[in-house]
Amino acid sequence: MNAPATTQLPVVVIGAGPAGLAAAAHLLDQGVEPLVLEAGQSAGTAVREWAHVRLFSTWGEVVDPAAEKLLAPTGWTRPDPATYPSGGDWADLYLQPLADALGDRVHLGATVAGVSRTGRDRIVDADREQQPFVVHITHADGREERVFARAVIDASGTWATPSPAGGSGLAALGEKAAADRITYRVPDLTDPAVRARYAGKRTAVIGSGASAFTALAYLADLAKSDDGAGTKGLWVLRRGISGSTFGGGQADQLPARGALGLAAKAAVDEGHADAVTGFRTEGIERDADGQLILLGEDGRRLDAVDEVIVLTGFRPDLSFLNELRLGLDERLQAPTPLAPLIDPNQHSCGTVYPHGHRELSHPEPGVYLVGMKSYGRAPTFLAMTGYEQVRSVAAALAGDLDSADRVELTLPETGVCGGAGLFDAPDTQETDGGCCAPAPQLVQLGAPAAVGAAAEQAPAGGCCGS
Repeated sequence: MNAPATTQLPVVVIGAGPAGLAAAAHLLDQGVEPLVLEAGQSAGTAVREWAHVRLFSTWGEVVDPAAEKLLAPTGWTRPDPATYPSGGDWADLYLQPLADALGDRVHLGATVAGVSRTGRDRIVDADREQQPFVVHITHADGREERVFARAVIDASGTWATPSPAGGSGLAALGEKAAADRITYRVPDLTDPAVRARYAGKRTAVIGSGASAFTALAYLADLAKSDDGAGTKGLWVLRRGISGSTFGGGQADQLPARGALGLAAKAAVDEGHADAVTGFRTEGIERDADGQLILLGEDGRRLDAVDEVIVLTGFRPDLSFLNELRLGLDERLQAPTPLAPLIDPNQHSCGTVYPHGHRELSHPEPGVYLVGMKSYGRAPTFLAMTGYEQVRSVAAALAGDLDSADRVELTLPETGVCGGAGLFDAPDTQETDGGCCAPAPQLVQLGAPAAVGAAAEQAPAGGCCGS
């Protein structure tokens, strides 16, 4: 089967999540035909897996303008822009209608197994840029197919590849063997079976971002309920406690995001969780009763827990892009031009610079990683960033470079944005209650009002991030 002329081909978009569907809408707006390939059986499959979690962005910030334009003729009614959707709301009330509006341009149950240049592996130079892309697909029924594309936009996200508990970036010793007691997602405590798993139990929460805050708040609510007596959280942080540990608090320009940090602090203040700082997990063991014991790199052993919730971020799956020539930062696994702009060691959500197709480009022309995947391991991504990315990329693919280069984006400042880097390194520590307290310890925190004041005085993003 010979590939048709490149100009006759669609742009393949991998993933029917928020960024992927927005990319398709922008391509159509530019007169370019998209083909969206989604591994799941519905639009927003990954979003549906956290349907119970409420976003800290409002409807006004998570609806893409080109998507809204596409939806308008269908009679779609935009939800109140000032309200906060859950993941389930976002999927049901926006992503699914958008996929329906795109019609047969969206293919479900289509897993991308590989992407290459037609007749060229990554070694071959000859006429490489003149060859269309070939995308190998495995369908849900096992059938294999290949399609050709003029360009490829990978918006597959990072949800399927969570980071492990191990402080080195590798799975902790014993982590895989303890998989029956470990989850890498915020549990849905409205599900009776899930609720019973955590009620009255001692649960370690490893992580320091918005997901960890949410899990701690959920466990605290369970502890205060009639069926949750005895529920206790153990918050395991790889760094110290500072004013920025709980995000922007009342100073956060996304109020719901700030409230998450305050809820996590309240969980500790009210005794529903203890916080262990400066702890980098090296191993996980079972005791004689089947409970789990976390072992630190410094030799400490924490008291046994019944369950572990690992919320240490995500990382991109690049395996199916192995035959393409990608330019990726060696630390973040983000596009090389973008990485310095999103480095969590330097930037918070609000200090990420506007960026578009040029920062998202690779040595292989016509390939773009967008959305959460474009950020690699950086945790600073917001939906509105992805929407501006795909607007710029779609314009570039349509040949409208003036529009593609006119990238404007203003992000809310402060909040839960830092990464898991060595923020507690000696040259960033302060000893008088400052940033990243160096001494690992069990912490009981002061009154919520005091932390709120400290958060308001901290610089955007803080020196420790999240």
